[in-house]
Amino acid sequence: MKRTLLTDLNDWLGKEARKPLIIRGARQVGKTWIVREFARLSDLKLIEINFERSPEQAELFKNTSPAKVIASIERQTGLRVEDKKTLLFLDEIQKAPQAFANLRWFYEERPELAIIATGSLLDFVLRDHEFSMPVGRISYMFMEPMSFKEFLIANNEDIVVRYIESFKTTDMIEEPLHDKLIDYFRDYLLVGGLPSAVQSWLNTHSPVAVSEIHQNLANTYMDDFNKYAGRIPTARLEKIFRSVPRMLGKKFKFANVDNEERSAALKQALDMLCMARICHKVVCSYGHGIPLAAEENTKIFKVVFLDVGLTGAVLGINLMGSKAIEDMTRINEGGLSEQVVGQMLRTLGPSFVDPVLHYYTKEQKGSEAELDYLLQIGPKIVPVEVKSGSTGRLRSLHQFMAERRFSLAIRLCPERPSVASVDIKTVKGDRAQFKLLSIPFYLASEILRLSQPFFG
Repeated sequence: MKRTLLTDLNDWLGKEARKPLIIRGARQVGKTWIVREFARLSDLKLIEINFERSPEQAELFKNTSPAKVIASIERQTGLRVEDKKTLLFLDEIQKAPQAFANLRWFYEERPELAIIATGSLLDFVLRDHEFSMPVGRISYMFMEPMSFKEFLIANNEDIVVRYIESFKTTDMIEEPLHDKLIDYFRDYLLVGGLPSAVQSWLNTHSPVAVSEIHQNLANTYMDDFNKYAGRIPTARLEKIFRSVPRMLGKKFKFANVDNEERSAALKQALDMLCMARICHKVVCSYGHGIPLAAEENTKIFKVVFLDVGLTGAVLGINLMGSKAIEDMTRINEGGLSEQVVGQMLRTLGPSFVDPVLHYYTKEQKGSEAELDYLLQIGPKIVPVEVKSGSTGRLRSLHQFMAERRFSLAIRLCPERPSVASVDIKTVKGDRAQFKLLSIPFYLASEILRLSQPFFG
């Protein structure tokens, strides 16, 4: 299955000042596979060391001399390490923190050797590190589950993907193509983007087979909780794991997880799952201007899960089958649409940036308002609503646009694309004037590109 990260890896390989690369991401998103595939496509000899399977190999990297480390690797593997011809792959590097630290010497003394490391739980090591960090001497890429476009490519819909990537808001999508893409999107809601689930779907098109994969993945993540032993009771981590899908689209309240547990203890468990990249906070920002992080209220947040397919498995709804998912309004009320949109928005930026999501909420009594997401597009702030209703029911959006006087808002929905000039008085009597770009869910990947013409 083609992954867009392969293009970024090619760019990295071609850099003159190439640094050792760390690919970060949750378990089961395809990190190991993509490194092996990249080596194959690039015609590089792959020398792979997995520190989880062979923890004794960490001893090789305690030496700060790259020449001596490479000599040891050659003796251990019987393979010659050749600059420009070899890819040294260090898998599960969080199990060998000293190897991570000593990558700095490879950058300084052996830059011609391509080195990629991966780590599912690397954030724990980075937080608790007791070694000299190789600041400025390594580079990062962040890997997410397969995007909707990657899902289409896996289904041999390359021509449709090229159409999506060239679509303009002045174009008209024919109804048969729109219906076809909506059907694929419903499949994506069921299957999600974890590669093993996608492969099962391609092989069987069976919701039962996919559900089995999802349940096995969920159990794998929960088994990983034991790796946090000594930090937090595994039962508490499991409570958070099962609560996140139930609270999608809503302000996350620890009392709704377990009102008998201290919020501070549950917060620690949630932070652990976020560090493991199993879930992600969507933090409140008041969105007056850029950067969005400058107006964060970190005490107010929603949470999205790693993957929409896994979400359905935890909620027990993915056995229903994609064709039964017809009522997009009901999906939105259940939070699945916000989940899948959040998941897709996390793939918008460059791979070297760790994705961050924001939303807007106003909790003042009598003036409550909420917008599903806020995006920073260049120097502009653009609110994104996940809806299936008409523009007349976007009261929070109208008030927000009246107060901020922004020029563009986006509505993600199951309908064909449209652009509306909104000129309306809010319930407070304020006037809102802006362009509302409505695009179907399957075009979410194109939000940044489609927004640009509205900014001149």
